[in-house]
Amino acid sequence: MSAIGERIQDADWKQEKHVPVIECPDQVQAGEMFEVTVTIGKEVAHPNTTEHHIRWIELFFHPEGGKFPHEVGRYEALAHGESTEGPNEGPLYAHHGVTLKMKTARPGTLLALASCNIHGLWESVKEIKLR
Repeated sequence: MSAIGERIQDADWKQEKHVPVIECPDQVQAGEMFEVTVTIGKEVAHPNTTEHHIRWIELFFHPEGGKFPHEVGRYEALAHGESTEGPNEGPLYAHHGVTLKMKTARPGTLLALASCNIHGLWESVKEIKLR
């Protein structure tokens, strides 16, 4: 049996609709809050249907020189048009994206992980430098 890391997929988000896209400044001021947005399907739209949807997005920060990443947050998109009347008949659809604020005293790497109910786990990374 192989490790879960071997099951996580990555690709160019401009070509693949499942890859989390991390948007934030490339350089931030140490100890000051900055905004991070993680979305799925930025260039190629990902469906959001009862049958095919993004279930959750997690964001981690791995400080430079640190042994382990730290979990920043987890967002669950729970509304995908489900209804007692049938698939895609419900009144509510959640967007598969999240915006949050964070701060760090060290440079490092943001790691986003997302789960598609059909196509599995997808990841992306973005380096953060300090000014």
